[in-house]
Amino acid sequence: MTRIQAPRIELLPDAGFLIGDRIHVKDGSHGEFQCTYAATGQPTKTVPLAGAPEMAEAVNAARSAFMKWRWMRPDLRRQCFLRLASLMRRDAALMAQMCVIESSVPIRVAQAAMENAADAFEYFGGWTDKIHGQVLPTWPVQTLNYTITEPFGVMAVMLPFNVPIMAAAITLAPALAAGNCVVTKPSSMAPFVILKLGELALEAGFPPGVLNIVPADAKGGEALVRTPGVNKVLFMGSGRSAKYVCRAAADNLIPVTTELGGKSAHLVFDDIDPVVAANLAVGTGLGNIGGQGCALGTRLLIQETIYEDFLKAAVASAEGLVIGDPMSEDTKVGPMVDAKAVLRIVDIVDRAVAENQGRLITGGKRCMEGDLANGAFVQPTLFADVANDAPLAAQEIFGPVLTISPFKTEAEAVRLANDSAFGLAAYFQTNDNRRVSRLAGQLEAGSIFANHFDGLIISAPFGGTKESGYGRLGGYAAIQDMTQQKNVSIAVLEAHGMTIGE
Repeated sequence: MTRIQAPRIELLPDAGFLIGDRIHVKDGSHGEFQCTYAATGQPTKTVPLAGAPEMAEAVNAARSAFMKWRWMRPDLRRQCFLRLASLMRRDAALMAQMCVIESSVPIRVAQAAMENAADAFEYFGGWTDKIHGQVLPTWPVQTLNYTITEPFGVMAVMLPFNVPIMAAAITLAPALAAGNCVVTKPSSMAPFVILKLGELALEAGFPPGVLNIVPADAKGGEALVRTPGVNKVLFMGSGRSAKYVCRAAADNLIPVTTELGGKSAHLVFDDIDPVVAANLAVGTGLGNIGGQGCALGTRLLIQETIYEDFLKAAVASAEGLVIGDPMSEDTKVGPMVDAKAVLRIVDIVDRAVAENQGRLITGGKRCMEGDLANGAFVQPTLFADVANDAPLAAQEIFGPVLTISPFKTEAEAVRLANDSAFGLAAYFQTNDNRRVSRLAGQLEAGSIFANHFDGLIISAPFGGTKESGYGRLGGYAAIQDMTQQKNVSIAVLEAHGMTIGE
C-alpha cells in the first residue's frame, strides 16, 4: 500500500510581498489564498493576494532601482548572478522540498529543476557584459551611425504553478541580465520557492527593488499590467489568461511576450523499435510532472505498420509508472496540482468515453487506493484511435492523458502534426537521418526534438507559434526579446580636408 509522508509545512515561510529590501508579511488588498499539499489534500499556508496598491508599490520600487541597476558595471552585475547561483545550490535541498510541497512535482524533478535553474542564472549572468550594439554604414551622407541595446525598464513577469523555480529562472534571469528591473507575480498556488529566490537575490547583492515578488490571482495580475510604469510584460500560462493580459497591455501599448500551452505531436516511424519508442513517448509525456507541462508530447502519431505493437508497449509502459509520494525518489508520477484539476481531467476522460472520441486502453480514473485516495492523483491514461479533430487530440488537457493515432506516410504524419491550433514543440523518432532534416523544416513548432527529450535547453531559444504564444526564452534570443534598440547618428563634417559625401 502506498504511504504518503505528511508535508513539512514548517519548511514554507510565511508568505508576503517582496518589495524593495525585504518581504513584507501583511494582509493583501485582494484577500488571501489557502494553499494545500496536493498529495494529501492537507492545507499548508495562506498566501496574501496583491491588488492595485501592492502592484503600484512594487512597480515604484522597481523604477527607483532601475537606473542604478542599468548602469551598474556589467562585471559587477555578473557577479550578482554567480553569487545567486551559488546560493541556490547551497539551499537546493530545502528549495526542492518547498517546490514539491507547493507545486506537486516529484522530488527528483524538483532537484533537477533546482540545478537547471542555477545553471540558468549562471548562463545569463555571462551575458551581462556581452550585450552590445552595431556600427552601421549610412548613405548618401556618411555619418557615424551606431545602435545601443537597452533594457525596456520595468518588466512585469507572470509565472505558472508548474515547476515554478524553472519558470522563474528562464524568465527572470534574462530579464535581469538585460538590465531590466522586474515585478513578478507567481501563482498564488506556488509562491514560496519564488519568494525564497528573491531573498537569495538580495543576499547575492542584487540592489533592493531590482527583483520584486508579489503573489496575486488573475485580477491582481491584470492590476499589475495596468500599473503606470510597466514597460513590458512577460506571461507564462494558459492562452485564455493570456488574452486578458494582452488586452490589458494593449490599453497602454505595452509589448508582451507570451509562452502558452501546447498539444505537441510526437511522431514515431516504423524504423524504430516500438518498445523503445513507447518508453520514450510515454515516459516524457506522462512521467516527471504528470502531463502538467506545456511542451510535452501528448499527441502520439504512430506509423500503422508498428501501431498495434506500439499500443501494447505503451500500455505496459504507462502501467509501469510508479504513482505515489512525491517526496519519494522512486515516484515517477505525482499528484495533480489540486482536487479541482482532478475533477476537470476525469470529466474530460468521461466525456471522451461517452462521445466515443477514442478507445480508452488504460487508466482514466482517479487513484483511490490507500493514501492516494486523499490526494489529487489520476491514473496515467491512454486513448487509442483518436481522430485528430476530436477534443481529446485538439485541446490541451494538462494532465496524464495521451492520445494515440495511426498514420500511413510521412506526408500524412506531417499534415496531422501541423493540423493543430498550437505550435510549441514537436517530437519524432526515426533512424533515417534524411527524414530528420526534412521533418525539422516541415513541422510547425518553436522547438523540435528528434529521438530524445531531456528538458529545456538554457542556451537555445524556446517559444511557440500559433496559439502557443510569441517571443522567445532561452539563449541570446531571450536577451534580444528583453531589450530594445536605440539608433544614434552623428554628423561627420570633415575628414582629411574634404566634406564627407562630396
